[in-house]
Amino acid sequence: MKIEHTKVYNFENAMRGMRNPLESWDKNDSTETTIGENDLELAQRLLRAGSDHAKFMRQIFVSCDFTLPLYVFKELDTYKVATVANSTSTMHTLQRHNIQPDFFEIDEDSLPLIVSETMITHGEMHELTVSDIWEDIIAGLEMLRSKYIETGDKRYWRALNQLLPQGWLQTRTWTANYATLRNIYFARKDHKLKEWHEICEWIESLPYAEELICYRG
Repeated sequence: MKIEHTKVYNFENAMRGMRNPLESWDKNDSTETTIGENDLELAQRLLRAGSDHAKFMRQIFVSCDFTLPLYVFKELDTYKVATVANSTSTMHTLQRHNIQPDFFEIDEDSLPLIVSETMITHGEMHELTVSDIWEDIIAGLEMLRSKYIETGDKRYWRALNQLLPQGWLQTRTWTANYATLRNIYFARKDHKLKEWHEICEWIESLPYAEELICYRG
């Protein structure tokens, strides 16, 4: 997995708008890249009061390119509110490249795992590992891809899509806001999928993440 091209913006407008209810603009001391002490104090007070009061978090925007396996995107799609994603197209691009192991999220430490000790090949019994299974999957997908290119028969293309593993890596340009990231962070930081830990570490690295997104009060 990869997280690239991160951009965070609109601090200045969010902090100014945060002061609209009490018309306390004279205390505003933030710029586009820096949150002032006065604004940070108010922002944290609003965060302690709850998400309804901390609406300014919805106006701090973040955009990045996520390259993640489909099984993570399936869970990330839970957070559809205030997010936009523009993804690479499996339908249009799946057949363009020879299918290789680096197109998938494959844990190196899982490859030696023994799945069966009773596999028989050419009359000899040997151990079947996760690595063997991946080799068969990738070879099978590449055969389907090649047959589709050779024949143009869409049945091969449909079978290729239907058999594509959840480990397939896809890239999406993803846009959200700090309020959504706060929900993601506290819901997923202890998740059993290691990818969520990496996403939460990325969230922690964002500007003012400690003071806003990860803030408990």
